[in-house]
Amino acid sequence: MQIINIIQIIIGVLLTVSILMQQRGTGAGSAIIGEGGGATYFRKRGIEKVLSWATIGLASAFIVISLVRIAI
Repeated sequence: MQIINIIQIIIGVLLTVSILMQQRGTGAGSAIIGEGGGATYFRKRGIEKVLSWATIGLASAFIVISLVRIAI
């Protein structure tokens, strides 16, 4: 049980870091005031793609670990 707590804390910290490291794109604020010149197509490349997939994987792992803790 103790090891699951430690794993969940580590995954939570890594998930937080991966979310904070992602580039801040144009958000709702720019959509309201009209910056950016309309709809643009954005494709993630390189480290952005890796960070995106890492965030998805870490979030999935966090959910699975949480469900395992509930079941125990």
